[in-house]
Amino acid sequence: MNQRAGFIEKIKQTLVNRKSEIDTQLVMQSHERLTDGVVQDSGDEALSLSMEKLQDSLQKSELTELHLIEDSLARIDKGEYGVCVDCGEAISEKRLDHFPYAARCIVCQEAFEQ
Repeated sequence: MNQRAGFIEKIKQTLVNRKSEIDTQLVMQSHERLTDGVVQDSGDEALSLSMEKLQDSLQKSELTELHLIEDSLARIDKGEYGVCVDCGEAISEKRLDHFPYAARCIVCQEAFEQ
C-alpha cells in the first residue's frame, strides 16, 4: 500500500468514527425533551423557544456534516477521494487532514466561493 492509500484509509476511519458519533447524537436528540410542556411565565416560554431553536440549529449542522461525510465516504469507495472535483488535481494531504470532507483543492474552492 502506498503512502497516499494509507493516508486515505486513515481518513476513512476518521470519517466512519465521526459518522457514528453524529448518528448517536441525532438519535439522542430526537428522544430528548427540552421542556415538560408546562410554561410558567413569559421568561420560561422565551427560554424554551430559544432552546428549541438552538437544538434545531445543532441538528441542521450535524445533518450537514453527516451529508459531507457520506459524500466523502462514497468518493473513497469510488476511488475518487482526494481528487479535486473541478480541476482533477490531487488535494493536498494537509488540506484533507484538516478538512476531510474537502471535494476541491484550495484554489478551486476559493474560486467556487467567489
